[in-house]
Amino acid sequence: MESDRVADTMSLAPRAVAGREHAYLLVVENGSSSMFDLPAVGVVTIGRGTEAELRLDHASVSRKHARILIEGGELRVSDLESHNGTLVNGQPIEGGRALVTGDVVTVGEVVLVVHARARRATACETLDERTWRRRFDDEVARAVEFRRPLAVMSVHGGTPPMLAKVLRTIDIVGTVDDGEILVCLPEADRAAAGRMSAVVSSAIGPLSRIGVATCPFDANDADSLVLAARAGARLARPGGIGAGGDAFERLELGEREVLLAHPSMVRVYELLKRLAGADLAVLIIGETGTGKENAAYAVHHYSPRADKPFIAVNCAALPESLVESTLFGYDKGAFTGAVAPKAGLLESVAGGTLFLDEVGELALSVQAKLLRALETQKITRVGEHKERPVDVRLVTATHRVLEKDVEEGRFRRDLYFRIGAARVFVPPLRDRRCEIALLFRRLLETASKRAGRASPEPTPAAMRALLAHGWPGNVRELKHVAEYVAATVVDDRVEPTDLPGELAVLGSEPIAPEAAVPKLDGARTLSEEIEEIERTRIAQALATSGGVKTKSAQMLGMPIRTFSMKVKQYGIG
Repeated sequence: MESDRVADTMSLAPRAVAGREHAYLLVVENGSSSMFDLPAVGVVTIGRGTEAELRLDHASVSRKHARILIEGGELRVSDLESHNGTLVNGQPIEGGRALVTGDVVTVGEVVLVVHARARRATACETLDERTWRRRFDDEVARAVEFRRPLAVMSVHGGTPPMLAKVLRTIDIVGTVDDGEILVCLPEADRAAAGRMSAVVSSAIGPLSRIGVATCPFDANDADSLVLAARAGARLARPGGIGAGGDAFERLELGEREVLLAHPSMVRVYELLKRLAGADLAVLIIGETGTGKENAAYAVHHYSPRADKPFIAVNCAALPESLVESTLFGYDKGAFTGAVAPKAGLLESVAGGTLFLDEVGELALSVQAKLLRALETQKITRVGEHKERPVDVRLVTATHRVLEKDVEEGRFRRDLYFRIGAARVFVPPLRDRRCEIALLFRRLLETASKRAGRASPEPTPAAMRALLAHGWPGNVRELKHVAEYVAATVVDDRVEPTDLPGELAVLGSEPIAPEAAVPKLDGARTLSEEIEEIERTRIAQALATSGGVKTKSAQMLGMPIRTFSMKVKQYGIG
């Protein structure tokens, strides 16, 4: 019966407390769970047959399904050509696969959660950058799939031996040619990563600079996490720690504010600043919503024309019948309703900058007239015959592939070369994912302030949903989501269900297939089951030690800081 299985699980727990060398599997089967002790050395066969050391009575399990080899303190699992295969962290294994604490082994439809034997503290292995990146990629993929915390540090000013004295044995250290040290911190959330960064900073001295980024608070892919950590280190003061979520450059462009975190965007604005000094026409290329108008304004802001007008117009939004008169102006009586002469935008800019967004939407007849205006710096109003001098710098933008439009006759080749003297590409938001969390928090703060309320904090689950989205509308879409949340969320936290449309669905998706992470007792998740076991073991350790935390932590093979944090987290004692 299920109650008997739960009782069996509880009766096994005291043995886990007895010594730090204990290793076991948490077996999740048929809606319940139990512990299976692993020997210090030997082979454990897993299967449905009577000869299996770990016998699993489930139809999805083969008679001889898999085996675990325990040798020299290491665990290694291999499949025995089973019918349904053996998975580790959701991935089928070929040959053997090493196991560490927290790995999830799926045997048919039965889940085994590994608790490896605690190893005596040794210096962390130091890897070269390429090997470290492969390991880090795997750790990030695992953290995302199973919704576990993870952090990365970028350390400058120290050496691996210095870090080895204070890091955990599960931490992964890598070195970079320029002296940077990268450290992967599995199972470290923001609070834990902050504490560990402070310890590392104290260990290596006042000349250190450390940047730290966490998953999913800052990003949920390996490249973006490393970029965020490096940005934090770059902006940190000597002896200080920079958080990836705060590691951005803020550009004040008049009344506009632009936040830059991804290196590609930093380079884009450096290029725009250089181009601003020359009176070249600039063509900005990028998807809708990427921030092309801000890029155009940066050209104006950094140019000698900054004290003159900046006028922006979306060519796609202008009715075709009004495009010419809007750009070039018109004389009285030029058409019905033209009761008085009016200057067009090329005149009105008067020494400033005219930004034509979606320039590829202009009709060919208007393109011809625009080309002449740019070449001669003169225009002719609609209904007039005399030319008027203009002083204008043109910046254009498009999401179209103008080269293709030129080949197909939709855009004039000569105009394309004229407006594209300098071309700047603004990457889409999905290619600069380390900015998603940063921009969302900033946009949410701004929208909340306008709404007269405190800005709510996104939960890790909500942030995962934001980071999983493709953002076809780019920053504009992200801004609309922030405004929606600021207007509708009533609590001080943003949950996935508070997000609009598809984002709420992303936030509610299961961690992994049901076969890998089933619901326990009809409602609980695997992580909740593990937390219950952890809570039970901590309580039993405290009872055995008479409430002495140091001794209890030693019994469990757990650092005293981690033990104290979990005692507080679970409200024990």
